[in-house]
Amino acid sequence: MKQIFEIKDQEIINEFFDEVEYGTLAICADNKPYSLPLNFVKIGDALYFHGAKKGKKIDILKENIHASFSVVKPYSMIQSYFSSRDGLACPATQFFNSIIADGMIEFVEDYSQKVQALDALMQKLQSEGGYKPLDDEEYIKVITATCVYKLKIKQLTAKFKFGQHLPQKRFEMIIEHLRKRGENKDKATIEVMHRLKN
Repeated sequence: MKQIFEIKDQEIINEFFDEVEYGTLAICADNKPYSLPLNFVKIGDALYFHGAKKGKKIDILKENIHASFSVVKPYSMIQSYFSSRDGLACPATQFFNSIIADGMIEFVEDYSQKVQALDALMQKLQSEGGYKPLDDEEYIKVITATCVYKLKIKQLTAKFKFGQHLPQKRFEMIIEHLRKRGENKDKATIEVMHRLKN
């Protein structure tokens, strides 16, 4: 990965984790990979998930606690002719934010910690409220029956690709094409391009 794409600012990384609703958990057992999309919430240096207490995922995690979790937010597709006039396909690309977090899975058994994780997930996904607090007694049975587990992050790589490496002329050419196309995603892409180029 080109270093110019790497983001190390923890505030930017946390903001990204807060805005993305789901990612893909990659796990492995008996040398066979398995991946699945999951909602998540980040608390401190861990990513929290929830689900059923039984199933293929749980069986694998009990055998191998090493895991990798990736989140991606796609921005504009950059057609080859957006940055080059040579007629080649090679310049075609897509701008995006991505994070890969590697670590080890721990099952959360403490009831109050489960409540904290599920409450943080609800605040993330339903920030407007409209539900009883999760420490309400009505939830005891369902929370007890829910599996909550976390990925303790040991290594994290954040990559935000928005043409930061391009010469100014090609960079401006892309912005001109994005403005002409004018989709909402293009407007958001232009905003991030300017922010990361400076």
